Amino acid sequence: MDFEKILSKIPDYKCFLTVDEMDENSKALAEEYPDKVKVFHAGNSRKGHPIYCLKIGNGSKNALMFGCPHPNEPMGAMTLEFFSRAIAEDDELREELDYTWYIIKSIDVDGTMLNEKWFKGPFTLYNYTRNFFRPVAYEQVEWTFPVEYKNYVFNNPIPETEILMKLINETKPSFMYSLHNAGFGGAYWYLSHDLKVIYDDLMATARKVNVPLHLGEPEVPYGEKFAPAIFKLIGFEDDYDYLEKYSKIPPEKLLNSGQSSDGYARTKCDCVCLVTELPYFYEARIESDKKMDFTRREAALEKLEFMEDTKKIVEKYYTQVCEYMSSDNPFSKNIEQSIEYSKGQNETERNYIENNEEYDELCKESEALDNLDIPKFYKLIYLGLLLRSVEYELMKDNVEGEKRAKLQDVFNSVDEELKEASQVAEDALDYNVIPIRKLVRIQLESGLLVASHIN
Repeated sequence: MDFEKILSKIPDYKCFLTVDEMDENSKALAEEYPDKVKVFHAGNSRKGHPIYCLKIGNGSKNALMFGCPHPNEPMGAMTLEFFSRAIAEDDELREELDYTWYIIKSIDVDGTMLNEKWFKGPFTLYNYTRNFFRPVAYEQVEWTFPVEYKNYVFNNPIPETEILMKLINETKPSFMYSLHNAGFGGAYWYLSHDLKVIYDDLMATARKVNVPLHLGEPEVPYGEKFAPAIFKLIGFEDDYDYLEKYSKIPPEKLLNSGQSSDGYARTKCDCVCLVTELPYFYEARIESDKKMDFTRREAALEKLEFMEDTKKIVEKYYTQVCEYMSSDNPFSKNIEQSIEYSKGQNETERNYIENNEEYDELCKESEALDNLDIPKFYKLIYLGLLLRSVEYELMKDNVEGEKRAKLQDVFNSVDEELKEASQVAEDALDYNVIPIRKLVRIQLESGLLVASHIN
């Protein structure tokens, strides 16, 4: 199928939409095309905000697409913002694809709202990480589906996850697209099925708009690679088995979340699932296979030491104010989990690195970037979450006296740490900000390739 007709219409977006803006646009689309588009109230978020789902078309198969499964990843929301209108307007494409489309632009609306301060720019490392939010694992939509595996049971889905469970159970989608994006790196994909025939086309979606493939370190070391930058979707079972093999601590003591949307869907229907990971920021080195004068193991262990030092800095400040953190503080939960589990997880990763032959080889420049420079970006995320956790308490009117003074002192120190670390990252990373239009195009074309292949 030729998708250029629809892809060429993607606007030159300059910023990301807020939840309220997306909600208004969804309702307006349903009013504009009442015979093709329905909008229904799929449920409420944990804070009571309505979550709306668009139903578009009347095809013979169902497709479920949802944005912001991680709320710091609004790229998918923009893809769905454009696609929902495009598929409503284009009768020929809608009939040719032959799907009934179920579309939720933001499934974690509460978390998305906590990221909105960076949505309008400027798109710098500091502004992004200063206003960044990502929920703790056991409150993430993508990783709170029920699961029972070996010695582990999780059955505490959050309300947003229950909305997706209900839609999966009722629609039994043939195609499901969980729309994610990465922070820094290059383009890569996850698929539930090994669809060799479309891999060249998937990689071409990025290359033809000059966005590099992510050819550095994989997101997790134990993932199965289908092709360059294309991996099999990782399930809970993969995480558990990795920890079971390489950790001295039982996996059930290092895990506190559930199954993925893909893992859940596989138990309910014959569903092809896709994830397209795209970065806001990229460096050309992420595609380089130039050999360095040190091994991949040396680089990977240096990254581990750097992140361990980062966690120590975060823990040093957090322990000074942890007694003041309230149970409703969404930022501190992530910091607490990071401190609690980091030692066991780091020991597991170190064991894996030291006992796998693939790390014997000379490091590629792409892997060196991933191990030695990009961690400077991720340090900012931890500092930003720490800063926001303290700021959350300072914004309360009843915080006074010694408590306020201590919180303010730590806030000032962490703020300075973040600014200094941001400058270090800026100096180390010769990065570019990718235009939103390019990323929407890659994400949408990737989804259309898989959806049409299923036909």
